[in-house]
Amino acid sequence: MSIAQTVAPQLPYLRRYARALTGSQSSGDAYVAAVLGALVSDPSIFPKDVDPRLALYRVFSQIWSSVRVNNEPSGETNLLGPDGTLEALAPQSRQVFLLTTVEGFTAAEAAEILDINTAAVIAATDEVGREIAEAVATDVLVIEDEPIIAMDLEALVEGLGHRVVGNARTHREAVAMAEEAKPGLVLADIQLADGSSGLEAVNEILERFDVPVIFITAYPERLLTGVRPEPVFLITKPFQIQTVKAIISQALFFRTRAQRSQAA
Repeated sequence: MSIAQTVAPQLPYLRRYARALTGSQSSGDAYVAAVLGALVSDPSIFPKDVDPRLALYRVFSQIWSSVRVNNEPSGETNLLGPDGTLEALAPQSRQVFLLTTVEGFTAAEAAEILDINTAAVIAATDEVGREIAEAVATDVLVIEDEPIIAMDLEALVEGLGHRVVGNARTHREAVAMAEEAKPGLVLADIQLADGSSGLEAVNEILERFDVPVIFITAYPERLLTGVRPEPVFLITKPFQIQTVKAIISQALFFRTRAQRSQAA
């Protein structure tokens, strides 16, 4: 089996990780493209003695550490540093956090991907806990047509110290609630009760004001092709509590960072 055939099934998930790490679809996808380009140029950098998914993420980590990819559109420059790249990129602590909570790697696997020891993984986990604590509490709009899932999300969000300002089941409800509440974060299902698209509802909300959005879907690979405008933050159903916490924290990290940049 060729490297292309080996890595193809893992690319949607690598895009998810890269986007969450950078807070941007364009920047995350640019890093994935850099990984693919490196593999084409030198297939020998792909480890053959480990699981293919772990091997792909390890190559990504090597590219991430050695190459600065600047593919940010003008609308996202509030996250860029003086040299035009993402300021300081993502510290190792957040890489560990996303690898273990969102991508499902063990601490030992995360250590292998990042080429560090397990003790460093534990230390990084402690560091990201302090970093997340700096994220301010915010109002959250939930767009979810399944009552039980909506209740679970509400309990989880409030347990993190945020306030749920509404739960919309349809496109029209979502837009109306967002317009009234102006939430600081939106959690959105893809398929809504009236048969409409959560993506369309969110796009209409984003035409009115800027807000970080986390999408929830059972079919992430359908939304992570790297072709059209797609979600930056994505949770797969059925979701794990730690995964939701991780993505919420990451989304609010970039929101807080952008606000600080604008205020500077």
